[in-house]
Amino acid sequence: MAAVDVIVDNLVTLWRIPAVRQNFHWIFLLISAAGSILKELELVPQTYFSSNRNALNVYFVKVSWGWTLLLLTPFLLLSNSSFSRSASFLGRRLLSLAVATIIWYICTEAFFYVEDVTGSCFESDGVDVISKDFITKVSCRRAGYQWQGYDISGHSFILAYSSLFIMEETAPMAFLKTASLSALPRMVLNLLYVALNLIVIVWVWMFACTSVYFHDPSHKLLGTICGLLGWYLTYRVWYLKPWSPGLPPQRHLKGLKLHT
Repeated sequence: MAAVDVIVDNLVTLWRIPAVRQNFHWIFLLISAAGSILKELELVPQTYFSSNRNALNVYFVKVSWGWTLLLLTPFLLLSNSSFSRSASFLGRRLLSLAVATIIWYICTEAFFYVEDVTGSCFESDGVDVISKDFITKVSCRRAGYQWQGYDISGHSFILAYSSLFIMEETAPMAFLKTASLSALPRMVLNLLYVALNLIVIVWVWMFACTSVYFHDPSHKLLGTICGLLGWYLTYRVWYLKPWSPGLPPQRHLKGLKLHT
């Protein structure tokens, strides 16, 4: 596991660079803007990732929130319990997962609603014949027709939001790296941390693919802004208040008795 330890050390060092953490969110706005320009100018050739049937999209992005929770929940429990096993402390930290899930659900449902109320059902890709028998995207597409509405990019939203969410909740690793944990918790924690960073890489890559291959510019920009707002209003505003789930542990572990 020495190789994993080296990878963890390098990742922790990278995320501890102030410029990386402080400017990570700007990367999504930059990619969205640049990708939209490239798409409108048709400067990017078609590739494997220009099809929405590519494996990363089908098996990861379409269930991206599931992957995020699957990896982040055990990491959050293990890392935070190393600081304290207080039921109230762990409960508050787990509440951050519930809050994030609520934000994901509200935003995605709002996107579906906007697309429904602004759209119409067409019998073909053209705009000459409209089928008024279907008033929602689901019913229209189920009948084999085309739905055209204001399609806020759910991919832009969830990929940006998930990446920032993971960045925040894996921050305690910077302090746990030098903690005296027993072998098994250390190994599990390291593997989960590496997996979460790999997921972030996948999310950023697929965010870039979404930007250069799919959606109109305003659809992507609005989806991205919603993701950034969901992160900012929680981790930069609400979680600083005492009546909140609170931020992940930010203190150094020197002098702190760990539970192993």
